[in-house]
Amino acid sequence: MADTQYALRARRKRDIHGRSPSRLENPRQMMYGGTAAMRPPPSHPLLRFVRLRLGPAALALAAGLLSARGSPAAAAHTIVFFGDSLTAGYGLADPDVESYPARVQDKIDAAHLPWHVVNAGLSGETSAGGLRRVDWVLRQHPDIFVLALGANDGLRGTPPAATEANLQGIIDHVRARYPDTRIVVAGMKMPPSMGVDFARDYQALFPDLAKRNGLPLIPFLLEGVAAVSDLNQGDGIHPTAAGARRVADVVWGVLNPLLASK
Repeated sequence: MADTQYALRARRKRDIHGRSPSRLENPRQMMYGGTAAMRPPPSHPLLRFVRLRLGPAALALAAGLLSARGSPAAAAHTIVFFGDSLTAGYGLADPDVESYPARVQDKIDAAHLPWHVVNAGLSGETSAGGLRRVDWVLRQHPDIFVLALGANDGLRGTPPAATEANLQGIIDHVRARYPDTRIVVAGMKMPPSMGVDFARDYQALFPDLAKRNGLPLIPFLLEGVAAVSDLNQGDGIHPTAAGARRVADVVWGVLNPLLASK
């Protein structure tokens, strides 16, 4: 019965923007990372290559990966946040400074730690999409890799076993490329309206994944933010600037010990 319910929900195939997966946002809205002043100019040779050979979505991703908050020249270590629109800062006035990865960078700077943040969040991303693009993101060496995907899977009704397999694939790719990289799993939850069995199995996949791989776990990325109207935008899903600050606090509780020990 549970498998049948998953399949029926999967037919809806909607992401957290309520769109069909065949519709894509403007590439300028798909990827956030780095301040405007730090983004490579359109004439950057890598961006020219990506635009001509791989298309606009890859161009947006490349622009984000070539930029990062903090001062890479001065920082010894890199944190990559690999996620969806919750990570990218969808709907915020200035995601470069208001998204939760940007707020984590603020905490790093205030603590005078030698780390810089790369926001590899992509709006509309699923675990399957993340598995396809992770090798591109790994062109740079992350010391910490925060895996924050799966929200769109849940809202599309993707079977939790499929989501877990994709996330495991991402972990395997990171470990194969950089065995010394610390990976952090960010957990997510679904509302009971998605089905009691589905919501239970979905929530369980993240701690199961972390335990099986011996990884630190952020139990629920949106802890203290989900379902709090004042901390969410009008869609009830994406955090406001104040909500993103709260998310950064949740993430920092797990990250801070890892940064200090590096």
